Amino acid sequence: MPETLIHPLAAIAPTAKLGQGVKVGPFAVVEGHVEIGDECVLDAHAVIRSFVRMGARNRVHAHVVLGGEPQDVSFGGEETGVEIGDDNVLREAVTVHRSTNIERPTRIGSGCMLMVNAHVAHDCRLGDNVMMINDVNFAGHVRVDDNVIVGGGTQVHQFVRIGRYAMVSGSTGLARDALPYTMLFGILARHVRLNTIGLRRAGIKGERYRALETAFRALRDGNPLDDLPDTEDIRHLRQWLAEPSKRGLSAFVRRGEKEG
Repeated sequence: MPETLIHPLAAIAPTAKLGQGVKVGPFAVVEGHVEIGDECVLDAHAVIRSFVRMGARNRVHAHVVLGGEPQDVSFGGEETGVEIGDDNVLREAVTVHRSTNIERPTRIGSGCMLMVNAHVAHDCRLGDNVMMINDVNFAGHVRVDDNVIVGGGTQVHQFVRIGRYAMVSGSTGLARDALPYTMLFGILARHVRLNTIGLRRAGIKGERYRALETAFRALRDGNPLDDLPDTEDIRHLRQWLAEPSKRGLSAFVRRGEKEG
């Protein structure tokens, strides 16, 4: 296990708990009631506010602020929190806010990359291997499932759901839910087609891929998901569609329309 290294110009609260092999740079601040797992690295000027719990091997770059109070006028100062898994990379100026619910923290899974100036608002729930490109903003209560990529500059409305293996283009607005396994484009994002490259990389091919193609066409044309092979992906898609949605489903690019 590497040696723990705390720069003398860092400010660490007495009640903060740091794991083994943690490195903290100059002018970094770790407030009280924080837990930081083994081998995490906090660069200069990183700020970890109270009630943040972080797993192992996370890299927190300069000027990141984790655990700021939620930007919600109903928030009354409760000791709500942020939970972060393992092996995440949080680049410069990323911000992640605490939840408004004391029993349900804002959460980021494991293996995620949040690029420069990305923002995760209160009560968001991110799965594993999520990638937010520069300047992506998630409003409150957004749910993002595993293996999602959101392009730079995209703004996501509160309470939106983004299904697993979805890819949202950059510089778009996502005001409604994004189906699992799909790609979305446009100033106001619409479903265009399956996320072919992402699915191939995940090993979703052959019968599994063809079943998703049929499902996508059915949903685009307003038809039910009947008479489809009982693959794990179709089961997941049906379950996802059956869950409550506060925003409804994003529209589709119709046959014959341009993708942009």
